[in-house]
Amino acid sequence: MPELPEVETTRRGLSPHVVGRRVADVLVRERRLRWPVPDDLAGVLRGREILEIGRRGKYLLFRFAGGALIVHLGMSGSLRLAAAGEAVRRHDHVDILLDQGPLLRYHDPRRFGAMLWTPEPASHSLFAALGPEPLGEEFSPDYLWTASRGRRTAVKPFLMNAAIVVGVGNIYASEALFLAGVHPARETASLEREECMRLVAAIRQVLSQAIEMGGTTLRDFVNGHGQPGYFQQALHAYGRSGQSCMRCGTAIETLRLGQRASYFCPVCQG
Repeated sequence: MPELPEVETTRRGLSPHVVGRRVADVLVRERRLRWPVPDDLAGVLRGREILEIGRRGKYLLFRFAGGALIVHLGMSGSLRLAAAGEAVRRHDHVDILLDQGPLLRYHDPRRFGAMLWTPEPASHSLFAALGPEPLGEEFSPDYLWTASRGRRTAVKPFLMNAAIVVGVGNIYASEALFLAGVHPARETASLEREECMRLVAAIRQVLSQAIEMGGTTLRDFVNGHGQPGYFQQALHAYGRSGQSCMRCGTAIETLRLGQRASYFCPVCQG
């Protein structure tokens, strides 16, 4: 957390308010994030116009002429609009002041996020090994079936591997597997083509619905306007251990795969 839907929600919420604005200044209160915030970030960004906010996997890309600011929200971060003069809270680590309107405020209690400048975003090392976007055309049933051949790992960690497909985190993998009727511990190589079709469709459906509902807020996430997401109200499997399956009434069970809790229905995903 935050995963692809939360990052995409943030991108969509911020874009109308900041694209076309110029950076007036950058105030860094805490540089010690996952990687240190560059010492010269204010000097690099000052005066530049934000041309677009893009996204690659779980990374936001603030595009400028001559480069991009890469922002990652880590495990507990958020990037939101704040009024000039709004009181600073604990863990408000970076402010990006704009030439007019609200400022951008980065909040990250656990400091696992990042804010980095790159002159060449397309070739940055953070993106070199990333798989296709799950909502893009490259992520197809044929692609998933081919990628799954010879894989002996369980299917849920396989779907969470960013080198296979980006942005399918723990919550959304659990929900997609439930929707597709595939057990999370199935050996990946055993997937049949028809199951790959169901999985691709389920991943697209779950992520699209989560984006429409503003993402999932279990603890910290808020969007660019400081509002929580509501997808947790639509969860069928994740976090529902012991509760009745919404399809068949069987109790939802839990197992651990790759040190992550995996929620499933033993009947619907048997």
